[in-house]
Amino acid sequence: MFRIERDYTVEAARRLPRLPAEHPCHRLHGHRFTVTLAIEGDTDNEQQWVADYYDVDAAYEAGVGSLIDHNCLNDVAGLENPTTEVLARWVFERLAEQLPGLVEVTVAEEGDTRCAYRPG
Repeated sequence: MFRIERDYTVEAARRLPRLPAEHPCHRLHGHRFTVTLAIEGDTDNEQQWVADYYDVDAAYEAGVGSLIDHNCLNDVAGLENPTTEVLARWVFERLAEQLPGLVEVTVAEEGDTRCAYRPG
């Protein structure tokens, strides 16, 4: 069994509306997020790889990248309260069908905080 990972950088704004008004994250602010997709599988194919990164990139861009990069996350359906946890699960759920073997999505904020989502 192999595990491959692919990172994507997202520049996006958000506000966390469920926090108290005096909390700094209640106000609109921006982050540089890193979204990491982890795919596991065997290499039982002619190419001897788990997945083609070209296909992973295409699925990511069509499924989530074009919706969240350089956008206000709160304006995206399903991300009305875009905590890092909500974002990680949202990405996973949008990509699971297109990326067989997707086992985990990690979202990091500015590189020093992160959340990993694995279903089940």
